Amino acid sequence: MIDLRPILFINGFLLLVLAAGMAIPAVVDLLLQDLDWQVFLASGTVCAFAGLVLVFGSRPEGRISLTTRQAFLLTACSWLMVAAFGALPFAFSETEMSVTDAFFESMSGITTTGATAISGLDDLPYGILMWRAMLHWLGGIGIIVMAVAILPVLRIGGMQLFRMESSDKTEKAMPRVSQIATAIGTVYLVFTMVCTVALWLAGMSFFEAICHAMSTIATGGFSTSDASISHFASPLIEWITLVFMLIGGGTFLLYITPWHYGRWAILKDSQMRWYVAFVGFFGVLLGLWQWTVNDVDFLDAIRHALFNVVSVVTTTGFMSSDYNAWGGFPQVVFFILTFIGGCTGSTAGGIKIFRWQVLFAMAGVQVKRLLHPHGVFVIDFNKQRISDLVVRSVLGFMVLFFVSFALLSFALTLTGLDFLTSLSGAATALANVGPGLGEVIGPAGNFKPLPDAAKWLLSFGMLLGRLELMTVLVLFMPSFWRG
Repeated sequence: MIDLRPILFINGFLLLVLAAGMAIPAVVDLLLQDLDWQVFLASGTVCAFAGLVLVFGSRPEGRISLTTRQAFLLTACSWLMVAAFGALPFAFSETEMSVTDAFFESMSGITTTGATAISGLDDLPYGILMWRAMLHWLGGIGIIVMAVAILPVLRIGGMQLFRMESSDKTEKAMPRVSQIATAIGTVYLVFTMVCTVALWLAGMSFFEAICHAMSTIATGGFSTSDASISHFASPLIEWITLVFMLIGGGTFLLYITPWHYGRWAILKDSQMRWYVAFVGFFGVLLGLWQWTVNDVDFLDAIRHALFNVVSVVTTTGFMSSDYNAWGGFPQVVFFILTFIGGCTGSTAGGIKIFRWQVLFAMAGVQVKRLLHPHGVFVIDFNKQRISDLVVRSVLGFMVLFFVSFALLSFALTLTGLDFLTSLSGAATALANVGPGLGEVIGPAGNFKPLPDAAKWLLSFGMLLGRLELMTVLVLFMPSFWRG
């Protein structure tokens, strides 16, 4: 029998942090004399009460030490609980959202997906807009810390990259996981502040700059306007957002190495080179398509193409123009890009560049073995051999991802959705991208018209994709509970 006390105890503290966070949008509304501050006061009170009950009612004896099963359960339960209580402000607010829509919005926020069930963002209370951005920001730093501290221990495919980069066998970025998490948190905060100032100087109001900076660094995509970034009609704002989306999709562990070694390991990292080259190639390709086929000005075509490619690959979901209207070829490209994802150890979702590198390397090895049956070939990353354990877990992840994608797509069609909406909806939920394809959930649409059953399925898909699939799916195995 699994001891649930440490799990409930830690979740209690998370709810207390969430309750404290609700004070920020409450103050914003109070300063603006918006009565919506009462919504956050009530939500924070409920959240704090539940947190205190869990903390004092399930306090374990002695020092907390989690088993592997407890770590799996804690990971899934903490994200589910934060999403549930994070939905309270949406449910209580003047938006009059249903329970389904409120939970969908909260899950989309905390998993940094960016799919929204709200229309009329331009007229919403500032507190709600701030809360949406804060959910992104908390979810972004949460997934990075989890990637460093928990997922490598659970041997989730690809997350062992952190062990390879900071294990005792190689150079350490910091001597302890807690120090790594603190350093990454500091860098995360600094990037957010710099992005805020840059967007403010570029023409956004200070409030809009804060909200968009939190969404950008977290690669979330919630905006303060239905038109997303295109609302500002500013090339400078688009370039600034593009740069910080790229930063959010990069490996955060590499951003702290100059503190320890005085050099940029990021310049030699294979994954980062693939990442930048990949978005650059498809950005230029689609830019040339827009210029030659749709007769768009060359510089505008390149800018919009790069922006939207970076937005989809980093799973941010911001929009500078409606790429759904670019034509058939760009739609196919953007659908494929939905599955790519950013770097391992970033705030981005998706399959991740590292896993694609391993997959292509495995394909290359198989071709070489056909030509040289007695040859010995290894798969390496940054000139270090990748263990068979990592290769197997990457293969397992890929199989699970596409099986989950197929099943979720099938389930969505049963709710009455058309083929394109079901297919792109499943992809965008599992990859935590945000907008899908088609008129309903495309870049210019939202998820509000979808039936409730579809929203619950997509919410589960967001959680599944954000927690790397196996962390959640293992909970459905009978042997997990019997052990």
